[in-house]
Amino acid sequence: MAQNSPKLIAKLVILLLALAIIISLAEAKKLKKTKMSLYIQDYSTGPNSTVAAIAGIAGKHWTVTQFGTVYITDDLITETADPNSSQIGRSQGMYVTSGLDGRTLHVSISVVFTGKKYAGSTLELQGAYKHFEHNSEVSVVSGTGKFRFARGYATFETYSWNTTMGHAVLRWNITVLHYTKMY
Repeated sequence: MAQNSPKLIAKLVILLLALAIIISLAEAKKLKKTKMSLYIQDYSTGPNSTVAAIAGIAGKHWTVTQFGTVYITDDLITETADPNSSQIGRSQGMYVTSGLDGRTLHVSISVVFTGKKYAGSTLELQGAYKHFEHNSEVSVVSGTGKFRFARGYATFETYSWNTTMGHAVLRWNITVLHYTKMY
């Protein structure tokens, strides 16, 4: 019986490796790629402002270009660039002017979905946002609900800017990988 032990162990190892490969392939099939474009309605002035400076360097004017200024935001997310189009959710979080030159913001944003398709789900975005560039990219670091274990990226693009009204429309193009079925 002792002579058969190495053969038996080799067969068990091969069987376990085959089982691990089959399980890995089954899990990979559950990974889904989702692409979406969201329109962020950002109001920086007026009584219905959706962004506010909450902290900054003492003695300095708190502006988006002043290093160290901290903002909170709760912007409406719509289906199209029209602020009256269907609401998809809210963009809630904060950003900090983290570049000494005032050109880079560190963002930490939760995309909170309220629309029917993804209601109750979230995506978490984080990274360095170059707000004076036409396009900038940040990471999608996590998600909940239909986006559990999400990972990916989002590009931020200034779609329109009305300085008189203090209203900006940003288009976020998001690509995420996430699991379709969880146990």
